[in-house]
Amino acid sequence: MDNKNKPIIAISLGDPNGIGPEIIFKSLQRKDIQSMATYVVFVPGNLWSFYRKRFDSKLASNQIENLKDIQSNKLNVFNFKTDQFNVEFGESSREGGNLAFESLTLATNAVKDGFCDLLVTAPINKANIQSKNFNFPGHTEFLENAWGGENLMFMVHENIKVGLVTQHIPLKDVSATLTGKAISKKLDAIYTSLKLDFGIRDPKIAVMGLNPHAGDNGLLGKEELDVIIPTLKNKLEKGMKVFGPYASDSFFTFDKLSKFDAVLAMYHDQGLIPFKTLAGMEGVNFTAGLPFVRTSPDHGVAYDIAKEHKADETSMVEALYAAVDIFNMRKMNTELEDNALKISSNQRRR
Repeated sequence: MDNKNKPIIAISLGDPNGIGPEIIFKSLQRKDIQSMATYVVFVPGNLWSFYRKRFDSKLASNQIENLKDIQSNKLNVFNFKTDQFNVEFGESSREGGNLAFESLTLATNAVKDGFCDLLVTAPINKANIQSKNFNFPGHTEFLENAWGGENLMFMVHENIKVGLVTQHIPLKDVSATLTGKAISKKLDAIYTSLKLDFGIRDPKIAVMGLNPHAGDNGLLGKEELDVIIPTLKNKLEKGMKVFGPYASDSFFTFDKLSKFDAVLAMYHDQGLIPFKTLAGMEGVNFTAGLPFVRTSPDHGVAYDIAKEHKADETSMVEALYAAVDIFNMRKMNTELEDNALKISSNQRRR
């Protein structure tokens, strides 16, 4: 690697029968995307050639089999060996899940081992990727296991940022999982990410209630009184600007959202339904709280349109932009903190 001025982005293929390959090609064909980073797509070379022909793409690539051969300012394709695979767009298969897992594992390790700086993942099928090696609800939990840290599923957009206390669990298990400790950890993760990853110096966080009307003072549920409110009071006493709990049925308007830097939702659909409604195709899934940056589009494999080659790449484009922005912001804040520590240390010596 001859130039470290631009970040090197590892891109995992996702499900080979879904829209992942299509949105990767469409995104990487854009001149603005090409100019902001060096890319490494983890896909067998013969498959890459198949997709290139299928999508009538003129993308040139540097095919490599050793990560030491990554060339800056070029599109690199890491050609890994795998079983013969025949693409069947729109079809779920065990073989497709295995290939998605291989690509994801190689891309994840490339970041962990320092060959790439950050990771952008194309959509996987959470069902067909399951195996003894991938026993996780999704990317988020897999990456926490691979990289360490404590994950926060953080859906981000210019106008709305939503973190989740509980993520990929059944709705019937949410209440039992909703402890003061769990809420406190996610608030800490959002607060840290807003400062470190987005450069917000004094974050303000809105917290949703669990029950209809945020419990109506215990009439519709006790979680707000017993768990959420005491946790918020504790955070306020420590200087964190947290507010709520708010009733989620009336909270998600641009006027209310404009008063806060982020929202903490209690469970998956409570946060993601309004997020995807308001952010549309510009939304990005960012895994905060980990030592490395990972983003992805905020949609799935879309088997229903995979055969038609009419996928909208907007969310993938936004995921690439967000990854670079967060990486650069995190790098700048880390350097500022290191410099501050050096200055403080020198002053003490005097």
